[in-house]
Amino acid sequence: MTEPILEVRDLVKHYPLTQGILIRKQVGAVKAVDGVSFDLGQGETLGVVGESGCGKSTVARMLVHLEDPTAGTIRYKGEDITKLSGRAMKTVRRNIQMVFQDPYTSLNPRMTVGDIIGEPYEIHPEVAPKGDRRRKVQDLLDVVGLNPEYINRYPHQFSGGQRQRIGIARGLALQPEVIVADEPVSALDVSVQAQVINLMERLQQEFGLSYVFIAHDLSIVRHISDRVAVMYLGRVVEIGSDAEIYDHPTHPYTQALLSAVPLPDPTAREHRERIILSGDVPSPANPPSGCHFRTRCWKAQEKCAVEDPVLAVPMVFRDDTGPASHPSACHFAEEKQIVPVTGPEPEPDGGREAAPGAGSESGTWRELGTEPGTGTEPGTWTERPDDR
Repeated sequence: MTEPILEVRDLVKHYPLTQGILIRKQVGAVKAVDGVSFDLGQGETLGVVGESGCGKSTVARMLVHLEDPTAGTIRYKGEDITKLSGRAMKTVRRNIQMVFQDPYTSLNPRMTVGDIIGEPYEIHPEVAPKGDRRRKVQDLLDVVGLNPEYINRYPHQFSGGQRQRIGIARGLALQPEVIVADEPVSALDVSVQAQVINLMERLQQEFGLSYVFIAHDLSIVRHISDRVAVMYLGRVVEIGSDAEIYDHPTHPYTQALLSAVPLPDPTAREHRERIILSGDVPSPANPPSGCHFRTRCWKAQEKCAVEDPVLAVPMVFRDDTGPASHPSACHFAEEKQIVPVTGPEPEPDGGREAAPGAGSESGTWRELGTEPGTGTEPGTWTERPDDR
């Protein structure tokens, strides 16, 4: 990994539970995030996956200081930003921007596109003088593939994919180094998802951006991410490169997640093992002792209830230099092949139809029929093996 631009250590966010009307008394806490640690390298994409309610969005909000952590540190270029405020925090916020999940509610319906994208310049006037802002907004629209003439339109005049492009343009306005994308494509059509993912990859190469990419779709996460962190009930349970996590998972929860990914190959579908987890996700207000996953894990033993597993390379793999040797928070970590290899790779001159979420886990999403700057959103996308 390259030199880390963000270093997150033991990040905690607890929301108090209170009782009483006149006298409020704290009786507990919702442990939304409970000791998350990871690094984000310069120009790297870190994918964050997990079930709903595992704390992914809370981590995202703390990274951009929309939420104050209960404990832990977030270091940006070596400086702990959790202790900053006022002008110092304003400077850091310029370099860490966010793309929100819902393209319909994240844009003010009473503001034009020009006002929405240009609003960061009102807060940070040093980035763009007043006379230069309209041109900069039009340049940003062109960068994200929208017609610069759309500057006076309102959000309701755009499709979902176009709105998300507007949100990305707003995030790029201040020329940040880090963008936290909180499920940026989950509300979009499958073909539109491909356009937005392609756009984010192109912008990363063009501007040297670092992404924290949060999503539920494991296929999309593998396509865009360099490394992947798997979260469960407020904690990271496994982290590693995309190949380590997808092809050599060692944590039972990661294996269960991967077994639920839809596969386009009927032969692979027939031969893979489907892991069905029993029970419900425990409440973050009262998580299980020891390993949080033990109440749903088929490997759980008495040790799991007493001893909290540490996110580290499991003892059984410490002398191994293979892909299974990556951090996993499990006492009984074991490599398991979830998707069997059933046949050879397709011929280099062949091609097949593909769409994000349909099981295509590598390659480049090809955009057909799009004219730069027109905002055209085609419906045909092809993944070519020679692009891998």
